[in-house]
Amino acid sequence: MREILALIPARGGSKALPRKNVLPVAGKPLIAYSIQTARASTLVSRTVVSTDDDEIASVAREYGAEVPFMRPPELAQDHSTDLEAFRHALEWLRDEEDYEPELVVHLRPTNPVRRVERVEEAIRLLLGDPRADSLRSVSWPEQSPYKMWRIEDGYLRPLVNLEEMPNAQSVPRQQLPEVWWQNGYVDVIRPRTILELGSMSGEHVLPFVIEEPFVEIDYADAIARAERLLSGQVEHAASPRHPT
Repeated sequence: MREILALIPARGGSKALPRKNVLPVAGKPLIAYSIQTARASTLVSRTVVSTDDDEIASVAREYGAEVPFMRPPELAQDHSTDLEAFRHALEWLRDEEDYEPELVVHLRPTNPVRRVERVEEAIRLLLGDPRADSLRSVSWPEQSPYKMWRIEDGYLRPLVNLEEMPNAQSVPRQQLPEVWWQNGYVDVIRPRTILELGSMSGEHVLPFVIEEPFVEIDYADAIARAERLLSGQVEHAASPRHPT
């Protein structure tokens, strides 16, 4: 049997939405949804939560996840990165349990609306492409970066320049290069990408396009939309593909 690890990083601190990982959403702690998605998959062999917080650890265990270690506080700060947390988890499991998965499925606890079959589709895609370092879910963005600006010395400057299209900000969107927004629905990564390449994506990244509704809960106003989606109310996809 292939060893596929679902890893859910969930630190205790959050300034925008305090204690968000254990906030109730449609009757369950937010993190419970990602745990249940992982445990419902026939491809995922282990579900581990990486946290620095005792309450999150307790809730994670209640819903069936493993919490074999506590994340060091220095890896759970506002400036801490996913790479640091994932490297720590993989090294701990390797050194303490002699456990080395073939793939790591990154399920962010802030996204409660996922379909198990889509997660499994993502896993199979990466398994089927030995050249790929990772897979990342993406959506069609509502806004194009070629129409964005930054302010420099009091004047607007293009965020992205195109040599072949110097006035890209005024060009119809359908004539601009195609771009995709990474949406956090699911990422799948080879451990060597994290441990050897020092990256959460690597050089060869498979795209996994999500066109169905989903929600990322970073602020309180997203909870109501998540509850509507979880109750089965139909909404348009979060990032519909259309020209502007």
